[in-house]
Amino acid sequence: RAEEEDRKYGDILGIRTARQQFGRIAAITAKQVIMQRVRDAERDVVFNEYKDRKSELVTGIVRRFERGNVIVDLGRAEAVLPVREQMFRESYRAGDRVQAYVKDIKRDARGPQIILSRTDERLIEKLFELEVPEIYEGIVKIMRVAREPGERAKIAVASKDTDVDPVGACVGMKGSRVQAVVQELKGEKIDIVPWSPDTAKFVCNAIQPAEVSRVLIDEDNQTIELIVPDDQLSLAIGRRGQNVRLASKLVGWKIDIQSESKVEEMKLTLGAALLVVPDLDEALIGYLFKLGYHSPENLLNAHVEDLAAIHGVSEAMAMHIQQIAYEVKKRREEETRQAKENAAAEMQAAAELAARLAAHPEEAEAVAVEDGAAQPAEDHGIADAPVVEQPAAAAE
Repeated sequence: RAEEEDRKYGDILGIRTARQQFGRIAAITAKQVIMQRVRDAERDVVFNEYKDRKSELVTGIVRRFERGNVIVDLGRAEAVLPVREQMFRESYRAGDRVQAYVKDIKRDARGPQIILSRTDERLIEKLFELEVPEIYEGIVKIMRVAREPGERAKIAVASKDTDVDPVGACVGMKGSRVQAVVQELKGEKIDIVPWSPDTAKFVCNAIQPAEVSRVLIDEDNQTIELIVPDDQLSLAIGRRGQNVRLASKLVGWKIDIQSESKVEEMKLTLGAALLVVPDLDEALIGYLFKLGYHSPENLLNAHVEDLAAIHGVSEAMAMHIQQIAYEVKKRREEETRQAKENAAAEMQAAAELAARLAAHPEEAEAVAVEDGAAQPAEDHGIADAPVVEQPAAAAE
């Protein structure tokens, strides 16, 4: 009997069932449940595959657009490139290849949501990792990145090997490596500077290509003041303040930039005001300036104890110095406010006059006639008629 059962093993087994228990609705329900379970299993497979790929670089094909978001086909899954993660200079068409950074992966009722980014600062790190073998091997490390997507970026790099130049490794032969990254970012400019643990040296590197004369660091307020030559001021600030803004992000400190002439002007104003302090002569004032206290803000940010610790300055003198610095600062702020109000009033008056003349053309013609009459004769190209004197004999 056992041998007979073994021979039947694998054959189709027929079982009688009551067919009336499986109607059309029950069959449709069973089909839907099975299909739903299959879809859930597929979503779990996709999520498990991509959950470990967060913070990686992926490449996909643009498939369609949904309310400004770009849907990218990654092969076994679709990802979303939201509007906020797109660079403003880029435009996409169906079929375009897109390389992006996997910013996040979320579970959703519709399946796993893979969020891509083209504006994340870590995208630059991953692109350089692809182009620079020294970064991939860990010899060169990108320490910090500051970026304004689509316009400009600054990266600070350091090397574990003293024989390897980190900046040269990232730039490559004739700039080939950095140009590959720039092309992928559609022309975004990239400044590569050496990183340094010394804050003063690092900020001088970060503000490149501008040159710096002096660096004043306020560690309590995390503020750095840079004094630059007059011809380097616009270069240090950059177009619309972009250079100093990126340098501030890169260093992580607030950066104020002053020109040498502006500093000298502040010294003269502040020095003249400080002469009223008893026992504070020009030599001691010059020593204060040499220590970096050349503006009212520098003096007000300092502690009284720090000022009193300077040779020749007592605590009472330090308090008096800060009082005068406060008065000078308020006076400067009032002058600045008044100048802005005057400029705004002049602009408003000019706008009102233009609007009135546009509404009443006859007034505009009258003003033009009055202006023409007020001009001297030579302005119209008419010379004064010469005065001819009659000879004395003819007059008689």
